[in-house]
Amino acid sequence: MSSCSELLLWSKEHARGANEHEFDWKGRLTFLQQKASEELLASVRQNQSHLLHAVCGAGKTELLFPSIFASLQEGKRVCVAAPRTDVILELFPRFQKVFPKTTIHALYGGAPNQEGFADLILATTHQLYRFENAFDVVFVDEADAFPYYADETLRRAVTKAAKKNAAIHYVTATPTKSLKTTNQSILSKRYHGHNLPVPRFSGLWGYARQLKKGKVPTKLQQWIEEKTKNNIPFLVFLPTIEMLENFPGVLPRVHAEHPERKEIVMQLREKKIPGLLTTTILERGITIENVHVAVVGAEQQIFTSSALIQISGRVGRSFQYPNGDIVFFHHGITHEMDKAKESIERWNEA
Repeated sequence: MSSCSELLLWSKEHARGANEHEFDWKGRLTFLQQKASEELLASVRQNQSHLLHAVCGAGKTELLFPSIFASLQEGKRVCVAAPRTDVILELFPRFQKVFPKTTIHALYGGAPNQEGFADLILATTHQLYRFENAFDVVFVDEADAFPYYADETLRRAVTKAAKKNAAIHYVTATPTKSLKTTNQSILSKRYHGHNLPVPRFSGLWGYARQLKKGKVPTKLQQWIEEKTKNNIPFLVFLPTIEMLENFPGVLPRVHAEHPERKEIVMQLREKKIPGLLTTTILERGITIENVHVAVVGAEQQIFTSSALIQISGRVGRSFQYPNGDIVFFHHGITHEMDKAKESIERWNEA
């Protein structure tokens, strides 16, 4: 919006959806998932803020279903917000399947127009600038992700979008200190019960200089060729868009401003391409069965411990493929790399 845009505010009673909601999910929660889900539901019913702190791949989305359904049945309007478009794109079809009779809108930059009054809205946090005093229940997924944690105006937008005194609930694997709430559930195991894959460190000396000369470092080239030969989908994370765009070869690549990001990720999911190059834009909100991951330049500042934990969490998410290779290629080991590895090892010991 701009200062010359016309803005209309509705001051009467809020609109309500006319849907009879249906909960169509055939899955089963583990004991730990069930416990966390019931704790979250109790907080939602008591209108008390709740933090769901769960490892990557713990099945956090499924834990939200009972709380969302209970809220919808009570005639409440629900919002699930996330900082990244990719998270919303991942969640939308899943929610449509679970709540087949509910009008659901997915709001993100470039989203198509959607008709009807939505009882359930999935939105990037930027889209919540459009709402005021609109939601009875708000969940913020990946609440520690950039840019949400670093932008006070986004946090205010979430608060403004919620109705007065409505509690806001947070979901993440790597919470910041500011997200700690009185009510908290901790889920230390993935839904399939297997340990989190632990990253390995591998020196890739002078990689930036070699890539600048148009040469892929031998160790990285061998890693890519091995995955391609064995039909294992892979992601290669790079620290800058410049390095991404200048990477030698024809591998598909995506970044935050890429116009075909959604389509390229879908091609990887459908095994139409062997792998892709990406920035940290895909560190969250993406599940690819049996994907293996390499981080190039893991020592660079953009790869914080939280980012590295989330990137590692892309590996081993499916029941059929609970393991996989996660390698941090580096030009010197950093404290953040050590911190990420130690954090994952602690989860596995819990």
